[in-house]
Amino acid sequence: MAIRVRHSSRYREIALALGRQGFGYLAEEIGLTKLFAVPLRWLHKPEPGSLTLGERIRLVLEELGPTFVKLGQLASTRSDLLPEAIIAELVKLQDQVPPFPGEEALGIMERELAMPVSEVLASFDEVPIAAASIGQVHKGRLVTGEAVAIKIQRPGVVPQVERDLDILKNLTAVMKKRFPWVTRYQLPQLVEEFARSILAELDYGIEARNMEKIRRQFADSGEIYIPSVHWLCSTPKVLTMDFVEGIHLNRTAELKRSGFGTGELAERLVNAMLEQIFTGGFFHADPHPGNLLATPDGKLAFIDFGMIGRLSPEMRDHLSSLVIALMRRSNEGMLRAVLRMGLLEDDADLDKLRADLERLHTRYYDIPFTEISIGEALRDLFATAQRHHIILPPDLLLLGKALLTLEGVALTLDPQLSILDLAEPFGKKLLREKFGTRNLGKHLVDGAIDLADAFTSLPRQVSRLATLVGKGKVRLEMSVPETEHILRKLDQIGNRLSFSLVLLAFSIIMVGLIIGSSLTSRPTLLWDVPAIEIGFIVAGLMVIWLLYSIFKSGRF
Repeated sequence: MAIRVRHSSRYREIALALGRQGFGYLAEEIGLTKLFAVPLRWLHKPEPGSLTLGERIRLVLEELGPTFVKLGQLASTRSDLLPEAIIAELVKLQDQVPPFPGEEALGIMERELAMPVSEVLASFDEVPIAAASIGQVHKGRLVTGEAVAIKIQRPGVVPQVERDLDILKNLTAVMKKRFPWVTRYQLPQLVEEFARSILAELDYGIEARNMEKIRRQFADSGEIYIPSVHWLCSTPKVLTMDFVEGIHLNRTAELKRSGFGTGELAERLVNAMLEQIFTGGFFHADPHPGNLLATPDGKLAFIDFGMIGRLSPEMRDHLSSLVIALMRRSNEGMLRAVLRMGLLEDDADLDKLRADLERLHTRYYDIPFTEISIGEALRDLFATAQRHHIILPPDLLLLGKALLTLEGVALTLDPQLSILDLAEPFGKKLLREKFGTRNLGKHLVDGAIDLADAFTSLPRQVSRLATLVGKGKVRLEMSVPETEHILRKLDQIGNRLSFSLVLLAFSIIMVGLIIGSSLTSRPTLLWDVPAIEIGFIVAGLMVIWLLYSIFKSGRF
């Protein structure tokens, strides 16, 4: 309640913004009218008949300012949670605000660097070349002669964002208790994800490290340019980087007049993004035309690394599994890969999900890559996930958004380009990595370690379970058929475990004997007996007998 009192004027602004767009009932339901005495007649205005639900949500967010605009922009990536009509409106949100004075920007820079700016800058253009809610960009020149772009954080933005985050978390907690859809659409998780994202964006040091990491990926490239960071002139609130001269990629007529081949630029852009995604697993997540330039020396430049996506080795493995299942037309494989990628509710209907994946697979099977829109395919996949309440990881959705944006830019440059055609070599590389000797060996080692951990922790877990049972804290109910089923499963598990242990022991013993023999360069005799040969025969007979008894029982 203390937070609410401290931010009472902001809560009032939120209530009024909701009321102006026909959401007064929502403000009343979550208690804003009781807390701040907002007159009900202000809130119960009729819903604007000519505006859709998505348009009214967008207008509320725009009225509430930068933090809420950025929340909407993040929500626009969640195609697995929100209907397509609302997503279409959220992508229209613009992060544009009036610039703050250049003199104030210079003062911030001077305080951050703890020295007069004249010691590092030979010139500074006080009129910014770009302004957004978090900061604005000025052009300058270092005393050493390099032209630089200087991003300076907007004064007072940190407490403003922190205040709005407090309010969002508070409102979400209240709404979660009153509206079932808040949980269904994962609104608390979305707010937490947003808080992490915007707090990271407030630290320009993170953006600088992102830029340097991707710059290293293209260190040997003669076609891609990533600006370098000037660390001595950079702090968490000031980011100084090389200034990039060039033509933005949406100016196709100007590109052609300057002699650039738009088709070549499109292919270079797609290959650069695929290289970041599938090779580095670390990619520029907002490749819109404002962040892409063709430089005078013929290179393609990326700028603004505030939004970055990451694909963990595990997620890349899941993606390769999905590709394999698609190639094999295996619906079960597709189902497993999708389930590993996301979170499925306990009451989900797997048969319906399997049927939807089959329809999705049939729709795109045997169609040439040149005829497939990656944007349409991703929308179909996300719509399927939303229909079955599958919550996909944020980075996977960020990848989807990046690919959608990439396709839009690439098709503007070359309408005949197929991203999937260009992605095919990267997909094959992903498969080679998945089934390569090194990767398979790593999985075997990791599996053996996990198995050893499970064995060593089993007595402790059994002891803990026995303690809980003894204290009466475990309640177990089952019918006779369930008991028989469980006993059968336990029998199967025991047989499989026995089989695995015998094979493991056999392998370890024989490998030890073989290695010992090779190291000593002596005949493999133990007390004049051919140990390895007899060991093979005896162990082989044991394995055959064990397999025969297990299969005969029908409980393997």
